[in-house]
Amino acid sequence: MPEQLVPATTHAAAGYQRMLVALMFGGLANFSLLYFVQPLLPLLVSQYDVTPAESAHALSITTAALTIGLLMAGSLADRFGRVQVMRASLVASGILGLAAAFAPTWPALLVVRALVGVTLAWFPAAALAYLREAVPRESHGHANAAYIAGTAVGGAVGRLLPGPLAALGGWTVTATAMSLLTLISGLVLWALLPVPSDWRPQRAELRHVLLGTVLAPSDAVVAWLCVAGFASMGAFVAIYNAAAFQLQAPPFSLGHAAGWVYFAYPLGIAAPYLLRRLAQRRGRGVATLIGAAGLPIAVLLTPLPSVFGMFIALGLLTFAFLGTHSLLSGWVVDRAARRHRGTAQASSAYLLAYYLGSTIAGAAATWLWQVAGWNAVEILGLALTGVTITAIAIAASADRAPQTPTDAQPTHV
Repeated sequence: MPEQLVPATTHAAAGYQRMLVALMFGGLANFSLLYFVQPLLPLLVSQYDVTPAESAHALSITTAALTIGLLMAGSLADRFGRVQVMRASLVASGILGLAAAFAPTWPALLVVRALVGVTLAWFPAAALAYLREAVPRESHGHANAAYIAGTAVGGAVGRLLPGPLAALGGWTVTATAMSLLTLISGLVLWALLPVPSDWRPQRAELRHVLLGTVLAPSDAVVAWLCVAGFASMGAFVAIYNAAAFQLQAPPFSLGHAAGWVYFAYPLGIAAPYLLRRLAQRRGRGVATLIGAAGLPIAVLLTPLPSVFGMFIALGLLTFAFLGTHSLLSGWVVDRAARRHRGTAQASSAYLLAYYLGSTIAGAAATWLWQVAGWNAVEILGLALTGVTITAIAIAASADRAPQTPTDAQPTHV
């Protein structure tokens, strides 16, 4: 049965506030542990004696393994409970992260990071179901915005902290610190988010979970939204992956100071709130297209030969991506609900496409940078952002229902 935790009371209710704090901590830890390797790719090149293209596997293998974890997460959450799975995700990921900090060889690091991807996937999948079931309908928007803020802050922490930490103690110190942050967040979640007393386990056949996820894109609108998620996330990760190397090369040659450029990331945290307001006034399709239009503009700004130019480009890229993704993820679920299809399966299908885009484009970008330089990365980014805008336009045209967002689902970055 649903894990009803919060009655229809005011936002000031103690239980509701504890839930928001717990989920924000969880989202922060989840995404910081996933993405902290991104600004450290040049460090991994020297630490493990690999090429720039090979170093990207430390992130791409994690996001690829996330797809396996997402397929498992639904049945695990039904069998053991949403709260228990979120706890297990953070604790297991933190422990595996500590193992990665001391990985003696490159293959060992990749194996552990793959396992981290599987366990990290459990948290957002369980959190999506939990927020749908535990929060009163009138509080969905507020709770979703809080969770979005937590995941966005996690993405920022995962890109800002590694630089200073690496300057202090290299890979081992950085990975240890980020893993301890995840473990501490797991303890916070454990303390603040108790298991509801009326919860009972439900047995779900994995065959049904897999089939529902695979068939969700059979709806044309959901399929095009998955394409948009794939391409937008691919462009976002591609630019950030290659930027880690570009900032170490002339004319930048920033060294550990490159971490300061990632202060552009927090500029995007307000995007989900602002684009949601725009969607309420102009419609979801229009607002999503406006957000996506910022993606190619940001990519075109990246070749500017100045640190400030790269800062502006990454800031706009982050703002456009976070805003677009927050609307896409809610649109997928809303479309599935209106078509009387499984919302969890539609959300899982979108997330699978989303992380697949990160895996493929992220690895491709570092390889392109290595063999052809930044211009090749820019072309990849423009191609992916063009696909994003086209897919959104087709989805908006095909979705004839009123383009006013209802209760959007949380985003993942």
